[in-house]
Amino acid sequence: MSDSELREQLDEKHERNREQRLEAVKHWAQYIKENPPEDWGSQQNRLINSQLRSARESDLNGEHYRRVRERTR
Repeated sequence: MSDSELREQLDEKHERNREQRLEAVKHWAQYIKENPPEDWGSQQNRLINSQLRSARESDLNGEHYRRVRERTR
């Protein structure tokens, strides 16, 4: 398989992942519109807390993140 074919497969995979994430966001938005905060508030708090905990444990600082982000554009 050539490099260009590998790159095309990777691009397709990224697009599928992006579409799946977008659908998940739409699903969550609909869920919070249809349900009271008492139902979804604790779920959202757990998610955000776990993301913050993961970010703190990653040992990557903001500058490293910015450098990586700039190189992938």
